[in-house]
Amino acid sequence: MSRPVNPPLSLTERRKAATQLDIAQAAAELFTEQGPDGTTAEEIAGRAGVALRTFYRYFRNKQDAVGPLLSTGGARWRELLAATEPGTPLPRALEAAAVASLSQPGEAAAEALRWTRGLLRAAQDDPALRAVWYRVNQESEERLLPVVARLVDPATDELELRLIAAAATDAIRVSLEVWAASDADVAGPGSPADLVARALGGAAHRVAAPGSGTPAATAP
Repeated sequence: MSRPVNPPLSLTERRKAATQLDIAQAAAELFTEQGPDGTTAEEIAGRAGVALRTFYRYFRNKQDAVGPLLSTGGARWRELLAATEPGTPLPRALEAAAVASLSQPGEAAAEALRWTRGLLRAAQDDPALRAVWYRVNQESEERLLPVVARLVDPATDELELRLIAAAATDAIRVSLEVWAASDADVAGPGSPADLVARALGGAAHRVAAPGSGTPAATAP
């Protein structure tokens, strides 16, 4: 099975993405400081250093603004997964890429996880913010499909491919939600990387094709 992989972004698209991420980080900071209800779009635009009309050029509302920040982890995961060495069993490839994406070194990566925690906690009482989180995960699952399709046997059918993408995406989503509700640190026991390793390890049987052994990554 062959699926198209998204082409590289143009310079204009990269600049647009950078502006959106700046706005998303500003929104996350303000939501953490004063909650979504206490934050306005004007405040987010001001914190990001952009005009209000620029904010509304990219986002429909203040909750929608955090979508790019919540999407960054999934994008890292897909990039790492796409670089998987051919022949790697797919469950191992999924787990290794997910753990690596949630174990990035440096304070910036740790801070991004803390922002995610704050947003997921706020989402419990904000239906609009929760809807953004679910949308981000649905989009991540859809973007995972062509990556997985390049790593499995070409004979893998659409049903199995979609189940693999859904199970892997949900494993990461649930792991982050469980971590966000806890007091565990960004690394070590109970961290996102620790939980996702457990979740994807437990999902290995669901990822393996019944009666055909475990799918292995194949050469693109």
